[in-house]
Amino acid sequence: MATPAPLAIHSHFFNSNSPTRRNPSQKQFKIPETNPTPSFETNARSSKSTHIHKNQTITSKKSIGPRNITKTRALQELVSSGSMESACYLFDKMSYLDTYIWNVVIRGFVDNGLFQEAVEFHHRMVCEGFKADYFTYPFVIKACAGLLYLSEGEKVHGSLFKSGLNSDVYVCNSLIVMYMKLGCVECAERVFDEMPVRDTVSWNSMIGGYCSVGDGVSSLVFFKEMQNCGLRYDRFSLISALGAISIEGCLKIGKEIHCQVIKSGLEMDVMVQTSLVDMYGKCGVVDYAERLFNMIFPRNIVAWNAMVGGYVVNAHFLESFSCLRKMLEDDNLNPDCITIINLLPSCTKLGALLEGKSIHGYAIRKGFLPNVALETALIDMYAGSGALKMTEKLFGSMIEKNLVSWNAMIAAYVRNGQNREAMELFQDLWSEPLKPDAMTFASILPAYAEIATLSDSMQIHSLITKLGLVSNIYISNSIVYTYAKCGDLQTARVIFYGIMGKDVVSWNVIIMAYAIHGLGKISIQLFSEMREKGIKPNESTFVSLLSSCSISGMVDEGWNYFDSMRKDYGIVPGIEHYGCIIDLLGRIGNLDQAKRFIEEMPSAPTARIWGALLTASRKNNDIVSAEFAARHVLSSAQDNTGCYVLLSNMYAEAGRWEDVEQIKAIMEKEGLKKTTGCSMFEKNGETHRFINQDRSHSKTYLIYNVLDILLRKIGEDFYIHNVSKFSPAHLMKNRAKSPQHHSVRLAISFGLISTSVGNPVLVRNNTRICEDCHSAVKKISEITKRELIVRDPKCFHHFRNGCCSCGDYW
Repeated sequence: MATPAPLAIHSHFFNSNSPTRRNPSQKQFKIPETNPTPSFETNARSSKSTHIHKNQTITSKKSIGPRNITKTRALQELVSSGSMESACYLFDKMSYLDTYIWNVVIRGFVDNGLFQEAVEFHHRMVCEGFKADYFTYPFVIKACAGLLYLSEGEKVHGSLFKSGLNSDVYVCNSLIVMYMKLGCVECAERVFDEMPVRDTVSWNSMIGGYCSVGDGVSSLVFFKEMQNCGLRYDRFSLISALGAISIEGCLKIGKEIHCQVIKSGLEMDVMVQTSLVDMYGKCGVVDYAERLFNMIFPRNIVAWNAMVGGYVVNAHFLESFSCLRKMLEDDNLNPDCITIINLLPSCTKLGALLEGKSIHGYAIRKGFLPNVALETALIDMYAGSGALKMTEKLFGSMIEKNLVSWNAMIAAYVRNGQNREAMELFQDLWSEPLKPDAMTFASILPAYAEIATLSDSMQIHSLITKLGLVSNIYISNSIVYTYAKCGDLQTARVIFYGIMGKDVVSWNVIIMAYAIHGLGKISIQLFSEMREKGIKPNESTFVSLLSSCSISGMVDEGWNYFDSMRKDYGIVPGIEHYGCIIDLLGRIGNLDQAKRFIEEMPSAPTARIWGALLTASRKNNDIVSAEFAARHVLSSAQDNTGCYVLLSNMYAEAGRWEDVEQIKAIMEKEGLKKTTGCSMFEKNGETHRFINQDRSHSKTYLIYNVLDILLRKIGEDFYIHNVSKFSPAHLMKNRAKSPQHHSVRLAISFGLISTSVGNPVLVRNNTRICEDCHSAVKKISEITKRELIVRDPKCFHHFRNGCCSCGDYW
């Protein structure tokens, strides 16, 4: 979920152009008192864009003769009004130029957001032989920061040593802001450490800079050191410190800073009040945020946005929309870009795709687009609502894409099950000038967990280690789950116990890891260990626990944990929890109770719930219940392929061939195709793929010979495989499709001849293993004395000594 936009987008918590020691408007730009000259008249129009002729040369006009005060004042007025094109025209006509006049134009470019023009004008100034001073450099440095030109900024920094301005407080403050904005924290720290004199702006630049890169701890450390050095904090110091609290969620320290706000007499400052609202909201104390918000008068759009964001962070999604309505009615304020960014996650969580589209339309009408932050938030919203095509279209149309945009699109593919597309996009990212960060890897690792081989997962793990990101707990959690999903549960456990400061997500991941391997008892042991460590379980913890009980067939334990959620931890069960209980009821064959359980749910059942009932009906051969569940699945899900296939198989087993043909006709009409079964076995980093009846492998002859020997030993006849599912007319046709040569059997046969005796064989299957193959693999594990592991989309089947870890329910 996209987080609400930070308040810093509205106003800079630190401003290198508003120093306490110098004020350009009072010193550098003071007009000398001389006799005025005739006024200069111009019909120049105001323009935000200007064209600088790069090849244009100007006759050197250094400080010779008196400055034309009238033209200089006219130049200042044009710059102040934003008429930079006219200002450039006047500048070229001036017979006298000095550093001050060049500074006026450069500052005008920067103030109007024309950073490229400012940098080019500075180059032109140097070429003309004019010497930049301590008023020129801060504007040029700000332009480099605005353009994200690190190399150009470093060149400007280098030229400061030649001019002797490398120790100037005003210039150094600008350098700190630039390096922090470009993510070069070490460079900013070096500039700060080497400053012979530091003012409040210097400290504020560091405190706010750390906030801008998400390092709230360092920001608070600097805030404390600033006070220890005897400097008194100002409103910008407090605002930045409160921003750091919002990042780290340290409510206790936040309250201490709130006390400092009151002591300093800034409790009625609107910017400070807004920062307090933002801080309390992001620390989870919504009632405090509301109380402070109601004390703000008059309330501006920034304050309203902070309150909307606070509701969203605390999952009060309906309240966020109510807050928007009050903003429109009470203060007659229209939503701005930040309002929209903060509100879009509510659309996702409430399933309000129509409202999300309306907000998108509003943004277009108001001219808020293109805007990278807003477009990225829209990508998150559409992806979370299942509108993947719209997400792709929006991402493809973006004029400017930053790393957050790429991460959002990768996560969108993963969220919607398009793992291969996510991995392709991840590969495309490496050809961009952007460098993947921790969030990139956290977004792509779930895709690796689903479709990558163990060797692929080991490679990306090595890459993460080389980049120094392995200490990131979010990534470490994802690595644990990736290894577990790739079948290497031992490595997953080793990495888990190596994580420093394991959080609740870490424990949830390892519990689920053992759950998908059918090791429910170990999952329960880990849950007990988690509680002994003082970690409080959350909703996801119980999803992992209930899934473990469902997959491992621990019915009584599952019911106990379901009751304990609300009773002992005050957690309201969600859709995933109810789905696990439906699985449990299906395991014991109590479909009537499952239906009653669904009817008594406090929220409307989703496709996940009806899908669980459909699976239970299939396992218990209850076609009536299956049809009942399928009708609901087909009315609520977008991709109905699996539902149609499962229902078709049940009709075939019952001999209802007209219904089978009817389902086939529906699938053809809707353009749905049955997923081609594919089984994969990895050997020496190479993946060997098999489909049903596959004869394309170089060792096909040996594979089929070994498989035939195994099938004879387990007593499986070529023609007898649930023949009741075939009518006489279809029997001959379907003999060629006998499960005897299904892909999973071919992969297991190849695995047996490719590995040492006694070693386990791991096969990955992209579809649910059929009952015939499940029965056959159990017998093969018994006669070969080997552990055969088959991973399907839901869980791992560990076949040992003729038994399966799933308890024959999957």
